[in-house]
Amino acid sequence: MSAAPSRDLSATPVSSAEAGAAFDGLAAEAGLLVAVSGGPDSVALLALLADWARVPGRPPLRAATVDHGLRPEAAAEAERVGELCAGLGVPHAVLCWAAPKPAKGIQEAARRARYDLLAGEARRSGCSAIATAHTLDDQAETLLMRLAHGSGPAGLAGMQPRTRRGDVAIVRPLLGFEKARLVATAQARGLAFIRDPSNADPRFERARWRALAPALAEQGLDAARLGRLAARMARQEEALSHRAAAVLAACRLPAGEGGDLRLAFRQLAEEPEELVLRVLASALSEVAPAGESYGRLERLEACGAALLAALRAGSAMRRTFFGCILALDRAGVLALRREGRRRRGVHPATS
Repeated sequence: MSAAPSRDLSATPVSSAEAGAAFDGLAAEAGLLVAVSGGPDSVALLALLADWARVPGRPPLRAATVDHGLRPEAAAEAERVGELCAGLGVPHAVLCWAAPKPAKGIQEAARRARYDLLAGEARRSGCSAIATAHTLDDQAETLLMRLAHGSGPAGLAGMQPRTRRGDVAIVRPLLGFEKARLVATAQARGLAFIRDPSNADPRFERARWRALAPALAEQGLDAARLGRLAARMARQEEALSHRAAAVLAACRLPAGEGGDLRLAFRQLAEEPEELVLRVLASALSEVAPAGESYGRLERLEACGAALLAALRAGSAMRRTFFGCILALDRAGVLALRREGRRRRGVHPATS
């Protein structure tokens, strides 16, 4: 691990009081597994959590580093993270991604593998949560990427402080802190860290957005403002999701023949279109095979628009979508059932 560069005096290290407030929601965990890549963000998180966890009654702390096998120096870097952990009194494991590497989409595949390996280690070691060092800068990059990909309100809520991967929680306690402050924290403590060259590799989308950050900040789109947007979208998302659940319950009809999920679609169509789409998405998720996804939001919007048009025209409509068969009758009742294996695809038909 390289020696830390000279400290950036424009950034203030994260104080123990700030860290304590950020970690307050973690006190009830059975154990915390800290994901430590060896970069400044995760090294700072490890050090801050190590201090916090020394207080009696707080959860035991472990750390893990994933060696993706993508850079020859990664194994040695993981060993040096282990040395750092030993100095802090934190047990450490190196997790290796030994599977064949895809020719395309390597970063996304590596991300999935990383979380799979970390979740497995968390279960093995009795940890109920994995702590990652995602920062406000990461949140801003995520928001920009999702915006460019056409995400709707849910996607623009960005990363959440707590999500789940099966029975293991993923916690991001430092989402409100700028990366520069974590770098300053590691430097102030004299902790060495690495800088992964892939973080600046223009072949990768996140790195390209990262390179644009200074220019965007000059125009007012800095990490703090984008992070505020994500928080506001998350607030709206919570309210809309709550309302959509109530509307779904109100529009649900007794199950049809074969257990079809049935909705009073005419009643649903009286709601704003955003709620129509959310209720439709929730109903589809109940019926669709596990692991299915409708993909881009535009596909759901097109399906919703077709259903609404058929309702206004007084027409019946049948469509396969998202692993489901949707059948709207002339009375305005929408039935959804799982699509048979031989009928997979999108085959709209109206009558």
